[in-house]
Amino acid sequence: MSGQTILLADDDAAIRMVLNQALSRAGYEVRPTGNISTMWNWVTRGEGDLLITDVSMPDGNAFDVMPKIRKMRPELPIVVMSAQNTFMTAIRASELGAYEYLPKPFDITEVLAVVGRALAEASRPPETNRRGEDGGENMPLVGRSSAMQDIYRALARLMQTDLTVMITGESGTGKELVAKALHNFGKRKNGPFVAINMAAIPRDLIEAELFGHEKGAFTGATARSSGRFEQAEGGTLFLDEIGDMPMDAQTRLLRVLQEGEYTMVGGRTSIKTDVRIVAATHRDLSQLIRQGLFREDLYYRLNVVPLRLPPLRERIDDVPDLAASFLKTAQREGEAPKVLSSDALRLMQQYHWPGNVRELENLVRRLSALYVDEIISVEIVQNELNLTDKTTFSPQAGPADITTVIETELAQLFREHEPNLPPPGVYQRVLDKVEVPLISTVLNLCSGNQIKAAELLGLNRNTLRKKIRNHGIEIVKQSRLG
Repeated sequence: MSGQTILLADDDAAIRMVLNQALSRAGYEVRPTGNISTMWNWVTRGEGDLLITDVSMPDGNAFDVMPKIRKMRPELPIVVMSAQNTFMTAIRASELGAYEYLPKPFDITEVLAVVGRALAEASRPPETNRRGEDGGENMPLVGRSSAMQDIYRALARLMQTDLTVMITGESGTGKELVAKALHNFGKRKNGPFVAINMAAIPRDLIEAELFGHEKGAFTGATARSSGRFEQAEGGTLFLDEIGDMPMDAQTRLLRVLQEGEYTMVGGRTSIKTDVRIVAATHRDLSQLIRQGLFREDLYYRLNVVPLRLPPLRERIDDVPDLAASFLKTAQREGEAPKVLSSDALRLMQQYHWPGNVRELENLVRRLSALYVDEIISVEIVQNELNLTDKTTFSPQAGPADITTVIETELAQLFREHEPNLPPPGVYQRVLDKVEVPLISTVLNLCSGNQIKAAELLGLNRNTLRKKIRNHGIEIVKQSRLG
């Protein structure tokens, strides 16, 4: 028996019972309660080795008492649970000194692992810098789906670090929003946030844009000009579409990451730099490395913390929240109040969204501006999405078949690169898009058992492990509480 005591505060009797049983079987003594006041009395008496608490309870909010707990007992690890499941909930929990944030529903195995780690590690220093209430309208990221919970938790852990982050995801998934959230809620929030899109700058000017240039460095350089590194000093530099960076610029960027200094184009003096790098791409960098178009050593320097943003079709439960948020934004900008009918929302949840959240936002802003109806009907949405095949996209119909999905993906890919063709590697990129949901689904159905999943897929186990690692697939257990 461990002899350690867990204080458990949650007003849901069923959750208290299941957690009590699981923790007791693991050898802990559990003190359950359904209110803040009892939990507070235990803490003030010095009881308990760890506190697990829900956020909202009948007699108060755990976030209101956490600063007092951290001040009184800084050595007491706190694990926060919540069914609110928003970005700001995860951030508030991290800022107030929580050891871990667990969105509901949660995995019992994960809870036990978190408890074990928390009790084994030294207490973390308190973080008591509050940022205000969880205002839904002002949240930088919207969505309560399980796919987004992983993103929120990862961001909360990264806020007080300077680790380099690589954000991957399809166009329109919100990569720059995530980068801005990392900056605005991190320890460099008082510094500048500077973004540069590699795909939007002529290739022969990228080095000058990044590092600046001296007067006379090249034809037209009539004066010294600062680069993005200098502009971002003390803050965050967001390198968007890093996969489009030319090789010469990649070499110079690698030197900056290795040595913390750079020289301006046409300059001779090294300049020290202090910036946090966040990179992003919608391209498959491993494919570019194989083609000799991206430096492998630079990839490993940038990919310290990989963060994959799910496409909207993998977080379809977030469509109502996202749509409501965009409608509120339009209303604040002067548009009349509008709501989407339930059938319209169901249709939008069945649509494939090749343009992801950006496409959804454009649709909602268009609906808000062009239609006088207070309630936006399913027919209006169908017309705006150009969905003429009602049997495929009607609220009663099921999702499109896989051939249609792939055709839609390819059409979107070619549209993104018009009037040119996409870069080489289309075949592998399409295969990767099919492999990720296929492997994820089979792993989940097999409750994370890789031996069973490999057998079901008809793959060698080592091959499956390699694909899981290469795609960054997270294995989610099925035994979850609600």
